[in-house]
Amino acid sequence: MDRSSHHRPRRIVPFVAVAAAAALTLAGCSSGSGGKKADEGGGDGASAGKANTPQMTVALVTHQAPGDTFWDIVRKGAESAAAKDNVKLIYSADPNAGNQANLVQNAIDQKVDGIAVTLAKPDALKSVLGKAEKAGIPVVGINSGLSDWKDLGLLEFFGQDESVAGEAFGKKLNEVGAKNTVCVIHEQGNVGLTQRCDGLKKTFEGTTQILNVNGVDMPSVKSTITAKLKQDSAIDYVATLGAPFAPTAVQSVGDAGSKAKVATFDLNKDLTKAIQAGDIEFAVDQQPYLQGYLAIDGLWLYKNNGNYSGGGEQPVLTGPAFVDKSNVDAVSEYAAKGTR
Repeated sequence: MDRSSHHRPRRIVPFVAVAAAAALTLAGCSSGSGGKKADEGGGDGASAGKANTPQMTVALVTHQAPGDTFWDIVRKGAESAAAKDNVKLIYSADPNAGNQANLVQNAIDQKVDGIAVTLAKPDALKSVLGKAEKAGIPVVGINSGLSDWKDLGLLEFFGQDESVAGEAFGKKLNEVGAKNTVCVIHEQGNVGLTQRCDGLKKTFEGTTQILNVNGVDMPSVKSTITAKLKQDSAIDYVATLGAPFAPTAVQSVGDAGSKAKVATFDLNKDLTKAIQAGDIEFAVDQQPYLQGYLAIDGLWLYKNNGNYSGGGEQPVLTGPAFVDKSNVDAVSEYAAKGTR
């Protein structure tokens, strides 16, 4: 897809708000779980109606690691939009960038009508995304890759600015009086995670340490964080970069006999309960359900109406938003349904 042929004046950018509002109005609940194998699915949740447009096929290809439940929420949003829009959704995922590129190639070979893809390691996807462009398949980015989606020729991007989110996290740490924070990266080479820690370090007035862990091996994550806390008793905050890792960090704090507190990026129903219980101080919510929903709905709008959000120049931001004890009760209802 040649993005230059779809340029729009910046004055029509308010469509972003219209699309997001429509998505929030129509979004319903559905079920789904992530995994490495490709799977076809449709949401079964309630919505305001179902499109009577011809069925189209969309591939959603992410870098989900096995057991990372964050992506279940992304997929649930995508399935809900697919059910509303008469879209046949094909989901596949692999944390290995080369394998993810192969999954995108599989989607191209299937001649899908659109592709939604995460860009955790954009350089590895550059070549295959060029093939999608040559095949005339519109591609949108979600979740990771805000710095690269335009250069790679994508139509739209739905997600959060990870640098901005990191900076907001650092400021929040200042507010709560943190002095020595360790930022735990669970996937080395993931540009979004690096941007989060870099943003945190930029605004945090205390000491920031970076700790790399093997995110696909939770016992190893636990032992690595525990060892770090035992090594440096001055650490007073552990910042995890994904919801599944925060409870593990809490366990590490206990095992190390540390007084450190835990805060995290991302949210799920278990995290809301942990915040209510006081085990987790706060979480940064990027609304993964909304990312999945808007990506599929955006491709449907483009195919049927020629619409695209952001005028082809601006991303649609779904976060960051802080969830802590002051507002967690209001959020927990939606987290329990898997939409936050």
